[in-house]
Amino acid sequence: MKSPEQTRTQVYWRTTLRAIWSGLLTAFNSNKTSWVGLVLFLLVCLAAILAPMLAPYDPLEQSILYRLKPPTAEHLMGTDYYGRDTLSRLIWGARISLTIGLLAIGAAMIIGSLIGLVAGYFGGRTDIIIMQTMDVLLAFPSLILGLIVVAMLGPSITNLVIAISFTAIPPFARIARAPTMAIKEREFIEAGRALGYSDLRLMLGHILPNILPEILVMGSLWLATAIRVEASLAFIGLGVSPPTPTWGGMIREGFENILDSFWLALFPSIAILIVVFSLNLLGDGLRDAIDPKLRDEQ
Repeated sequence: MKSPEQTRTQVYWRTTLRAIWSGLLTAFNSNKTSWVGLVLFLLVCLAAILAPMLAPYDPLEQSILYRLKPPTAEHLMGTDYYGRDTLSRLIWGARISLTIGLLAIGAAMIIGSLIGLVAGYFGGRTDIIIMQTMDVLLAFPSLILGLIVVAMLGPSITNLVIAISFTAIPPFARIARAPTMAIKEREFIEAGRALGYSDLRLMLGHILPNILPEILVMGSLWLATAIRVEASLAFIGLGVSPPTPTWGGMIREGFENILDSFWLALFPSIAILIVVFSLNLLGDGLRDAIDPKLRDEQ
């Protein structure tokens, strides 16, 4: 049987999440471009999920007779140097690129937010040590830091997720730390301490729900960055090993034939543009939902 405190905590979480959801709907309805970003991103995700049904050909099937063919009714986006269908590789490549981005940012969001929570809540020497470490990591550009990690671990999906999440942890730590320092001084946190709540319960059950919207906004924006970083690493040869299709790898292969077969690099570049654009629009909607000043102006 649940204790009264557990019941109160569950009610608090439900109320908080319901308020966040209501705020999101209000902000999205007042900012129609946010719906455009959400719909575009969901369509790309749906295409990735349904890749076995949507792809007209096997993305790994080679046909030398059809190599470097321009877009036709048979191959809507042409074929590459090995005669593989570009459209099929583009659809299957969405799976790899989105999976790496979502896993990397999900891991960075959890780890970075917990680090920021601990630093902001305890303060003092703990805060100084943690945030100075984060500042050192922030001194490296995301692509350079990811390149170093992948070069050390080797190119693979797992190592790419580790590398990209490693570069995204410091920003999430900083975005979680600042509001934590302000919220921990509020009356309801002091009341929780007076009731004997543990530090872990106060951080996860009472502070985290209040900083979650800021973290979600950062997550949507950094997901776009993660996809760009993955494509950049694949372009310089540190992505998923061929012949597995990824958008960055397709751009690299197309760049080698850019003068004769421009479509090989054009279509995956457009795919990355659409995803990044949709995530930026989505991030604007999430930001509007949590920023009271922006809500008042609308």
